[in-house]
Amino acid sequence: MTATRLTNRAVIRLSAQDDSEDTRAFLQGLVTNDVTGQLPCWAALLSPQGKVLFDFFVWADEADLLLDCEADQAEALAKRLSLYRLRRRIAIAPDPAVAVHWQPGEGPSPDPRLGALGQRWLAEPAGDAADEQWLAHRLHLGVCEGQAELADLLWLECNAAELNGVSFTKGCYVGQENTARMNWRQKVNRRLVVVPLDQSDPARQRAAYSQLGLTVDHRRVEDIKPEWQPVWMDTAQP
Repeated sequence: MTATRLTNRAVIRLSAQDDSEDTRAFLQGLVTNDVTGQLPCWAALLSPQGKVLFDFFVWADEADLLLDCEADQAEALAKRLSLYRLRRRIAIAPDPAVAVHWQPGEGPSPDPRLGALGQRWLAEPAGDAADEQWLAHRLHLGVCEGQAELADLLWLECNAAELNGVSFTKGCYVGQENTARMNWRQKVNRRLVVVPLDQSDPARQRAAYSQLGLTVDHRRVEDIKPEWQPVWMDTAQP
């Protein structure tokens, strides 16, 4: 059997406990992407200052929403979302009956950020782990994700616009003001970029993957070398 399961991912289920509740409307006012449209999508929950707290994928399961997130951040994300719930009758909790799966290549369920990332889907938690293969695949495509790489950075510095992680037409959400201002002014001065380990700047390094000879650096746009820049980041050129 081909290894497909991403064991370092978990799924949080948002489920309405009353017919008057709408999980999409609840999440729509909180996250960076439009969850009232086609799903799945990649999105983030930001601080009021527009910095990344969590990134995740949003999936639909009939009236429920499923958040595909880092496993070690699932409890913290569920707790943070629950703070915004107030008195709304919406259940927010990890769902261990659902797992995240991935495989390279084309197919019916492409990663919503970039087709070259391969196929991503939710299914029962079965099969062998594909975490190492996935890590190598996404880093060689120059795609960053997760707390170690994104936390506390401005969302557009994480290449969110280029990777379909933000809607500029959906209306208000937490951190929207700074995110929209950066877009209108075209003022993204720094970006995340995957670089060879021996060319990394320790002062700008976010995460190192010595087994792959790669790091994720947070660099000024003018310091990004052409050979580091993935095809999808052409618009990031100064």
